[in-house]
Amino acid sequence: MQKPSLDIQLKTLPKEPGVYQYYDVNDTLIYVGKAKNIKKRVSSYFTKTHDNGKTRVLVKKIASIKHIVVDTEKDALLLENNLIKKYKPRYNVLLKDDKSYPWICIKNERFPRVFPTRRVFKDGSEYFGPYTSMKTVHTLLDLIKGLYHLRTCNFNLSEEKINANKYKVCLEYHLGNCKGPCENLQSEAAYNQDIKAIRAIIKGNFKDSLNEFKHQMKQFASEMKFEDAQRIKEKIEILENYQAKSTIVNPKISNVDVFSIISDESYGYVNFLQLSYGSIIRSHTLEIKKKLDETDKALLELSITEIRQRFHSNSKEIYVPFSIDLGDDVKVTIPKVGDKKKILDLSIRNAKYYRMERFKQVKIVDPDRHANRIMAQMKSDLRLPEEPRHIECFDNSNIQGTNPVAACVVFKDGKPSKKDYRHFNIKTVEGPDDFASMEEVVYRRYKRLLDEDQPLPHLIIIDGGKGQLSSALKSLDKLNLRNKIAIIGIAKRLEELFYPDDPIPLYLDKKSETLKVIQHLRNEAHRFGIEHHRNRRSKNALTTELETIPGIGEQTIVALMKAFKTVKRISEADEKDLEAVVGASRAKKIKTYYSTK
Repeated sequence: MQKPSLDIQLKTLPKEPGVYQYYDVNDTLIYVGKAKNIKKRVSSYFTKTHDNGKTRVLVKKIASIKHIVVDTEKDALLLENNLIKKYKPRYNVLLKDDKSYPWICIKNERFPRVFPTRRVFKDGSEYFGPYTSMKTVHTLLDLIKGLYHLRTCNFNLSEEKINANKYKVCLEYHLGNCKGPCENLQSEAAYNQDIKAIRAIIKGNFKDSLNEFKHQMKQFASEMKFEDAQRIKEKIEILENYQAKSTIVNPKISNVDVFSIISDESYGYVNFLQLSYGSIIRSHTLEIKKKLDETDKALLELSITEIRQRFHSNSKEIYVPFSIDLGDDVKVTIPKVGDKKKILDLSIRNAKYYRMERFKQVKIVDPDRHANRIMAQMKSDLRLPEEPRHIECFDNSNIQGTNPVAACVVFKDGKPSKKDYRHFNIKTVEGPDDFASMEEVVYRRYKRLLDEDQPLPHLIIIDGGKGQLSSALKSLDKLNLRNKIAIIGIAKRLEELFYPDDPIPLYLDKKSETLKVIQHLRNEAHRFGIEHHRNRRSKNALTTELETIPGIGEQTIVALMKAFKTVKRISEADEKDLEAVVGASRAKKIKTYYSTK
């Protein structure tokens, strides 16, 4: 598929945090950057005058832009770091591995130590991070140190050496910072219970630790050990007041491919994330045009094979949103909770953003395709027998019961056709009766279309609930058009869609494009009706007084209003000024009228 122009790519970028990637005409990655707002940051490259010569050269070489959306600016910083190290783009400062991000390590050993590190080894230890600053790591470790008493020495505390009295407790024990596992003063089971609680805290789960501490506090209090109870209470307060929670990426998630799919009536969008040690090193979204009524499962299976071949991926495990068949060579995982589910959700978000951007781009460069997609979507969402290429929407307006009017707006191929809009002044209804007014205007509209042999709409939308819909149906019955034109009513409060003879309304997704088109129709009908109602009231208010002047007709009033704009100015005008507009005779009549009021 042909790439959209750079201008169109810029117009359709998301306003979310993430990473943007610049490619040259050879599709070579030349720059990676992070942003709190991708659209705003990338646009600044093309709207500012850059003093730096290299930046000007970079901007000239940009041929296309890609991006990856993430949850926070902090995540974008980490992702930017990973991508620069992986691809070493020409215009990025090269990041050296010796200045990598910090992690928290729970060492793979008996009586595990917990400490910060910048290096990750495949030694069976647990690594949590990366964190964006060592300050965050130290804050978290200080919290852990205040809650649990762990050893800080690097002795080999094997069972044999401890039983042989190889070690003696150190100053940390006497200061109350360690419980002395080196002299068997703390059991391995008790120590590992603390490690389990620490692991949960690092992941952001304080619930279990809080519950355990509260249980201990109540136990000490019941045993009249109030000093111990107070010490536990202080720990509870530390935990409850701790707010610094960092994004955790599990480094055990390595050599994994993540796939997700979003689809509509015509296209499927498959997002691919490639992970290495818990970090995203590649993101790509594939757009597939449907030929038949292919399922998401079939599209995803086809796309995974294509993408893995294209990027030479040999990952032994993939994460997907639902069960698929790929043979026995690859492990298929469907995440439900935890870090794996978060990564899958991120892939789904990127697929959705890509789809939204393509919609915006297509709307600009290929309006016919955009209209075809919207029409197919509306036919499916609204359960219509045919695509609603011609839609008409009705709305009543009678503010405070005066000057009752109605409006009919017309959309063709999902867009307003303003030349086909129509106003209706209510003729047969006395007083503010919306139901009767709706019945009148619907009858008048389609009686005229039938008489003039004009094309009827594929869908009628009534702005109102069941009552308004029933009134419109009476008119269709009179004209023998029932079941020949699809008709629905939309209630304003909950955006409920009502169908004839169906008491249960239809609710569309609030972000549905079908609902957006219907809302646009409803809003246009309301605006158009209010505008006409306002004009009628204004005309009545302005002209009623002038019409009471003897010898002043409609054409004279129009000429006066064009010249003076308001009735007040006409009443205050000099006779000579009036004479210049309407002649001496009428000018005298107007002045005589206002002088005797």
